[in-house]
Amino acid sequence: MRQHKTTKQSSHMRRRTYPFLLMLTSTLTILLLSALTSCLSESPRSAIEEDKAYTSASSLELATIASLYNYIGGNVDSQGLQGTYRGVYDLNTFTTDEAMLPTRGGDWYDGGFWQNLYLHKWTSADDALYDTWVYLYKVVVFCNRHLETLAANKSLLSQNQYDMYVAEIRAIRAMFYFYIMDLWGSVPVVTSTSQDMKTIGKTQRSEVFTFIIKELQEAINDLPDIKSNLQGEYYGRMTRPVAFFLLAKLFLNAEVYTDNDWTNNVRNDGKNMRFDIDGTQMNAWQACIYFCNQLEYRYKLEENYAENFTVHNENSSENIFTIPMDKYLYANQFKYLFRSRHYAHGATLGMAAENGSVATISTVKAFGYGMKGEEPDDRFYLNFYSDTLYIDGHIVSLTDGKPLVYQPLEVRLDLTGSPYEKTAGARMRKYETDKTAYADGNLQDNDIVLFRFADVLLMRAEARFRNGEDGLTDINAVRKRAGAKVLTSLSLDAILKERLLELVWEGWRRNDLIRFGLFHKAYDQRTPTDEELTSQSTIVFPIPDKAIDLNNNLK
Repeated sequence: MRQHKTTKQSSHMRRRTYPFLLMLTSTLTILLLSALTSCLSESPRSAIEEDKAYTSASSLELATIASLYNYIGGNVDSQGLQGTYRGVYDLNTFTTDEAMLPTRGGDWYDGGFWQNLYLHKWTSADDALYDTWVYLYKVVVFCNRHLETLAANKSLLSQNQYDMYVAEIRAIRAMFYFYIMDLWGSVPVVTSTSQDMKTIGKTQRSEVFTFIIKELQEAINDLPDIKSNLQGEYYGRMTRPVAFFLLAKLFLNAEVYTDNDWTNNVRNDGKNMRFDIDGTQMNAWQACIYFCNQLEYRYKLEENYAENFTVHNENSSENIFTIPMDKYLYANQFKYLFRSRHYAHGATLGMAAENGSVATISTVKAFGYGMKGEEPDDRFYLNFYSDTLYIDGHIVSLTDGKPLVYQPLEVRLDLTGSPYEKTAGARMRKYETDKTAYADGNLQDNDIVLFRFADVLLMRAEARFRNGEDGLTDINAVRKRAGAKVLTSLSLDAILKERLLELVWEGWRRNDLIRFGLFHKAYDQRTPTDEELTSQSTIVFPIPDKAIDLNNNLK
């Protein structure tokens, strides 16, 4: 379990840590190996003997709930919800019009992987898809196993402890199913280690959606009503506000998630849906608004947008759910700043760099950069490095002595041979640089932000607008904090643009574009074909071949 962080420089001396978080028990090792070889694990033969090893509530908690938090972040490809490469974040970002990883001569071609993501030419044979599938289901399997372990050792716990621990695990499992469903659509729903994982079939996406909502609603009252991101016993854990956020996000996307045939261009209408929310019948938009309202009195916007991403961001009044980072304690990495910086940029900081990811031209123009007669939105300079680069007031120089000048409007998917091959593109800035970070900046102290209150306000603004209500107050609260001109009227285009301006680099762009019916048009550098303009068939990824080879029911 994550314990609180006081002052980050001394947190490694003051925080209580658990050896359980640094290793796997024999049961988890068996499950992990099984997950990697058969994708979905069966109950290990040693489980009964393992269950007998628990002698106290504390040991049981550590071996079940605490161990799950090892997997929210990661340090190798496709592991973790954010921070690493070729996983959930990259699939949700580099498949969109927000950002790309252009080929730069001999750099970043990688067998065409990054270009194929951007051009929607991924295939079911891609290892990154399989590795991400295995990672997400691995955590689901762990949740199932730990629920069974809690039940087998219930005598060690009070009823309140048992109810709270079960709720926490069910909510974590629901969160992982949210990502699985969002990425793949119709998928297997596995809730027990006794299920035959080699024969289980897919569940329709609408049923998976209903399952996730039911799990969260049934768990929510037994979750602690505590801010997850603030210091204390529940720092970085699944709490009631985190579940509220997930429910709001689910209902915001209900039109998409309840559509089992998205290829016919017929979409469900959120106004006509009916859901039972605490004994009241609501449509999808009303349900989204309801859960956003639950967060309104728990969180508020930081006065300064950048405060949410500073090295010391653990006290943010806005961040709802984060991946706790501590370079002295945890192996979780945040590699995206490292991936984006030019080599000279990294060297000036005393770190290496990979000179890779950049914003697309359409993204920087959305911020007003390069637009004649328009001043860029203030958030542009908080989210991107552009033009001549200064570090601590000094110009950063290239090896030839010339200044490093980032060129946001010279981006192409393949920059090979371009005079801007190494310098094209506005680079990721969003998180404050931790100058004491390890591993070239990848082991930083800035917590990775997954959910925050600004998104809640934008979700509510959109839900209100789609429901025929006024969403201006919420969207203007976000804009005022950013120093942007308030809007006097609202449209779906304005809402989608504001989500890009506020949430860029946070991994929501694919989710947004699908909801707005634009994901299949998300190409920045070329004109989509007629087929792409009339079909919405590329809103989910194919179930990986390797998973299907192990279970032919996963078509």
